[in-house]
Amino acid sequence: MTDSTINKPPTEFLDRIDNWLDDYRFELKLTERGNVVSIGDGIVWVKGLPTAQMDEIILFEDGSHGFVFELTKELIGVILLHKTQQITAGHNAYLSQRILDIPVGDNLIGRTLDPLGFPLDGLPQPESQNRAPLERNSPSIIERAAVNQPLYTGNKIIDTLVPIGKGQRQLLIGDEGLGRSTLAIDTVINQRDKNVLCVYVLIGQKRSTIINTIELLRQHGALEYTTVITSQASTLPGLQYLAPFAGCALAEHWMRSGKDTLVVYDDLSTHAKIYRELSLLLRRPPGREAYPGDVFYIHARLLERSTTLNAQAGGGSMTALPIIETEQGEIAAFIPTNLISITDGQIYLNRELFVSGFRPAIDIAKSVSRIGGQAQHPRIKEEAGHMKLDYLQFLELEAFTRFGTRLEARIEKIIQRGHTLRELLKQGHLVPKSIEFQMAWLLAFNDNLFEDIEIKQIPSILNQLERQIAASHLTIDSPRKLWQQTLQEWFHSYSASNTTGNH
Repeated sequence: MTDSTINKPPTEFLDRIDNWLDDYRFELKLTERGNVVSIGDGIVWVKGLPTAQMDEIILFEDGSHGFVFELTKELIGVILLHKTQQITAGHNAYLSQRILDIPVGDNLIGRTLDPLGFPLDGLPQPESQNRAPLERNSPSIIERAAVNQPLYTGNKIIDTLVPIGKGQRQLLIGDEGLGRSTLAIDTVINQRDKNVLCVYVLIGQKRSTIINTIELLRQHGALEYTTVITSQASTLPGLQYLAPFAGCALAEHWMRSGKDTLVVYDDLSTHAKIYRELSLLLRRPPGREAYPGDVFYIHARLLERSTTLNAQAGGGSMTALPIIETEQGEIAAFIPTNLISITDGQIYLNRELFVSGFRPAIDIAKSVSRIGGQAQHPRIKEEAGHMKLDYLQFLELEAFTRFGTRLEARIEKIIQRGHTLRELLKQGHLVPKSIEFQMAWLLAFNDNLFEDIEIKQIPSILNQLERQIAASHLTIDSPRKLWQQTLQEWFHSYSASNTTGNH
């Protein structure tokens, strides 16, 4: 102290001390520290950290980190997301005060990322001002709107007989190798120039499968509006578990920004197995087929986030195409029945149809869309009409004819018409069809323009008809009479040229 301070009157000096104490804020900072009890198979048990919460990121002193997935009275179960070779029992663990999230925004379009948002395509880390939590509540009932806009897949069977609407959850189900992922990729490719942003989630897939999928999307220009979220089969189970939630969070951000989105989960059978593995390692009691009791809940809370929002909530939509695998066509198994009950319909692929050469091998009898018909374009809905019922009737009659029974002329005509329709419904891979072409073949079939054409000629006729429709100025809203006139003239000229060629 200076001499002048010492000479001050005691009361004045004390007042200055009081003012200084009033301005000083003493903040006590406490940091929790836990200890690793055991580690193995991607699971770390930690003692301490009493204020840890579910999904909070836990940091370890060796540089590893994970997220809280199990809370007990004594221990915390942490699923590792990044692991070093140095982590061992006795290491310190700290809270991060952060919940799992992922960067979101338009600058992620065209990128390949892991479930935490880190790039896997060799490009720099995407700069994003916004982040979204991987887990959040689904939109409330008040925020939702009815599904009323179609989402075209480019597939003739789906767009006409099993339509999908924007905001719908449509399950792709069938045995391995029947084309479930092929249908999903075709649907993503068909969104080109349709203002639909896509997220393709690959869960626990082989590296070769991931590379082939990304290359197909790149070759067809789909990466211009698609983000790929992937976790290889060789990565930690925690990353594989988070993959669908990361893809959902990204698509949900776009949906709340007023955009239409499509998210593919390929596939949720693998995801359920990963969740079973993690749950057993975390000592949760097993249930049916060793799955934990809440396996239904994890997929329900994921798929319930797909919907159509009303204008007040942003007006966007998120359509979900979850893929599920069956064994020997058993759709009544535990996981398939769970997903069927959650979704708004299913597209079932049949092995017998696949072997017989009917591609895509969609079983029309077992495929259904519970709300897609409300979003289907009125013209397509009118032309498709009772086509599904008529086709199922044809399948029954065709089975009956195998007994060699003589048939009436009317029945024979129905069967011949059914053979024609079955050939019309066939479609190759990576060739999605425009909705105008769908309208053309539907109307031509209903007007019996294929009646005198041999079955083997139909593929060639469809190819030529598709080019003709693409070159015309017809739209799906053009008058039906204009469509009829154009198609009748084209079929007449085709028949004339075909007859001349035969002569």
